[in-house]
Amino acid sequence: MKALSDLVVIDLTHMLSGPFGAMLLADLGARTIKVEPPGKGELTRGLLAKDPKNSLNGMGAYFLTLNRNKESICIDLKSGEGLALFYELVKKADIVLSNFSPGVTARLKIDYDELTKVNERIITCTVTGFGESGPAFKRPAFDMVAQGYGGGMSITGQEGAPPTRAGIPIGDLGGGMFSAVGMLAALHARERTGRGQHIDISMQDCQVSLINYMATMYFLSGEVPGAIGNAHFVHVPYNTYPTKDLWLIIAIITNEAWARFRDMMEIEELMDDAFDLQPGRLAAKEFIEEKISARLSQESCDFWLEKLAEVKIPCAPVNDLEHALNDVQVQARNMVVTVPHPDGGEVQMPGNPVKMSATGEDTYTSPPLLGQHTDDVLRELLDKSDDDIAALRAAGTVG
Repeated sequence: MKALSDLVVIDLTHMLSGPFGAMLLADLGARTIKVEPPGKGELTRGLLAKDPKNSLNGMGAYFLTLNRNKESICIDLKSGEGLALFYELVKKADIVLSNFSPGVTARLKIDYDELTKVNERIITCTVTGFGESGPAFKRPAFDMVAQGYGGGMSITGQEGAPPTRAGIPIGDLGGGMFSAVGMLAALHARERTGRGQHIDISMQDCQVSLINYMATMYFLSGEVPGAIGNAHFVHVPYNTYPTKDLWLIIAIITNEAWARFRDMMEIEELMDDAFDLQPGRLAAKEFIEEKISARLSQESCDFWLEKLAEVKIPCAPVNDLEHALNDVQVQARNMVVTVPHPDGGEVQMPGNPVKMSATGEDTYTSPPLLGQHTDDVLRELLDKSDDDIAALRAAGTVG
């Protein structure tokens, strides 16, 4: 039995940040029900759906990945009958997650103030670009907008180059990850209080949180850092270095690791006692990195990985996606999983990184077809009869 198998989550999300947060809970066992508008469903269903390289049976990579382990029910929330039906569903649920623009949930009458009247134990969570308060909360946002406002983009990339966003959409994914943390914290609090609460997640807030100690350094020094590339501003050597074939990461922090590395490399100019301690290495950063780069470029990446492993130096190749996903450690930890499509076929995608000793069985059901589980949810959670469901369909309340 999975850790969250006793929970019911209503997923009103679209695109990336919200669906990712809901996916995390679904992977951990929560019964996660996507409530979608009849017709075309939520917006992400259409992304890459007709791309022959990045789709399977009419589902694009976005939807395939973000909606595994979920169910789909179609409800017209803009109708009075649909809203009433949604409230019935809320009575049976634990969490309602959305990532509409600010003000949409209130306009639809599905915000926390309305839903707590229906179920005082309900937890609601919204993921928006800038939160639901403050002077600029109505700014429109996508991933790169959050990265830009959050500050992290200004220190990414090489010095003197144009600003560079993170290759991973950390603006969206950060919002999704923090939403999962918030929802789990609210569930824990509910065990003590008996009541739910609302969680307001701002993608900009998440990005500022991820700056972490670098923000504290700015407040202490008053100095605004620029792009730092792959090098570290304190530790040397700590960078990416060219080899005969691939780029190689070497990350040395302690003086003891430096001594082992220096002896293994056998570069005469680096035997100077002045480099034994971190301040001396930092002062001679360019000189040290030039000598290291020249030596590393004489052999292959695999050659150096073996040598560095022998002296226990943190190191890695700069893997492309093919090599990253086929790494023996990734494969051994079930981080590449196979998920079926409801119309046949299957696709591989990243697995669940949360490994639990007692309640963490990895299982993956197919992402749902639009409205695939409408009848099941209405019967199982709301005790609707076949006649009830037929009437709701005839009225256009569900699809």
